Amino acid sequence: MTSPSLSVFWARPASVAVGIVLVTLSACNQKQQAAAPVPVPPPEVSVVTVREQPIPYVRDLPGRVAPMRIAEVRSRVSGLVIKRTFEQGSLVKEGDVLYKIDPAPFQVELQSAEAVLARTEAAQVLAGQQADRLEQLLTRQTASQAQYDSAYAGLKQAQAEVAGAKAARDRAKLNLNYTDVRAPISGRIGRALLTEGTLVDQGATSNLATIQQLDPIYVDITQSVGELNKLRRDLASGELSRLSGDTANVHLIMDDGSLYGSAGRLLFSDVTADPSTGQVTLRVQFPNPHDELFPGMYVRARIKQGIDTDALAVPQQAIQRTSDGKPEVWVVRDGDKVMLQPIEVGPVVDSQWIVRSGLKVGDRVVVEGVQKISAGQQVKTVELHPATEDTTPKPRDTDVVEPAPKTDAKPVPQSAAQVR
Repeated sequence: MTSPSLSVFWARPASVAVGIVLVTLSACNQKQQAAAPVPVPPPEVSVVTVREQPIPYVRDLPGRVAPMRIAEVRSRVSGLVIKRTFEQGSLVKEGDVLYKIDPAPFQVELQSAEAVLARTEAAQVLAGQQADRLEQLLTRQTASQAQYDSAYAGLKQAQAEVAGAKAARDRAKLNLNYTDVRAPISGRIGRALLTEGTLVDQGATSNLATIQQLDPIYVDITQSVGELNKLRRDLASGELSRLSGDTANVHLIMDDGSLYGSAGRLLFSDVTADPSTGQVTLRVQFPNPHDELFPGMYVRARIKQGIDTDALAVPQQAIQRTSDGKPEVWVVRDGDKVMLQPIEVGPVVDSQWIVRSGLKVGDRVVVEGVQKISAGQQVKTVELHPATEDTTPKPRDTDVVEPAPKTDAKPVPQSAAQVR
């Protein structure tokens, strides 16, 4: 028979063994749980849904500023310049006196012409009296027909001499008036090319000053014949819609990259191409009330030549490039899986690429998060909404009267204003 103390001795090692086994099993379970892979959630990307939208066909073209009207001031008579009456660089009106030429010789010519006219008029009176007298004698048959015919011819000759003398007098008056050299057009006059004391000759090639009309002003831009013909074909086929005739469709980009404050209107395109460059000149008219545009100034013109009413476009950051430079985009297909889609793009309009082919309406294009995805990977999509307000300053169309902005702000009490 076993003693109680011996039973206890044998029972304790058994319990210890059971505990060791349980601890070992628990540790194995923990290792298996740690070794099991944790499912990774799909990466989140921002997408835009391709849709049809009206997008203008815009081109940036080089151009030069040209005055609307230009006139060279010239003298119509010969003489000595005695006075200059304008300030260089100022605005002048049509008919303003710019130079004065010594009028004394022309005053003498006018007086001489008036004296000749008076003499011929006296001779006309005498010839008229002689013709009347011979006409009465002829009716009484006391004078011959030949005498009357001679007197009548003398009267006609006297009348012709009076007409010639009047023309000489009028010419002398014109020459006297031409001693005041006047502005042929209104505009801004440049520097004086002659000073007082200079002798000018009638019909000389040198001019006295130059006047340019600068408000409104022209900008002559150039475009290749190929682009212009393609534009005309697109308009004829209906791929592009024409702009209304009174639309201000040209904006100017200045040298510093800023936009000119007023929009311009395309007037016409030239009918002759430059044989050396193959380009056609387009003339645009701009308002220039503050003389910010100068003739000869180089500018870039952003011209809107049509509207693609059903265009497809994607943001610039959505475009990827292959090793050979061809464009492609990440597209989310069925099952939210992404794949690369080659596309053909056109110009950039308002930070968006025009898509010519490769996409259709309803496609979801990845814009943000492309660095986290690979072909065939499932993703979580978040629709990217464009900014609702564009704070970029736009050129002002002077032909459109803009309503005054409404405001709901209430007047601030005087006490609150003082606290602020």
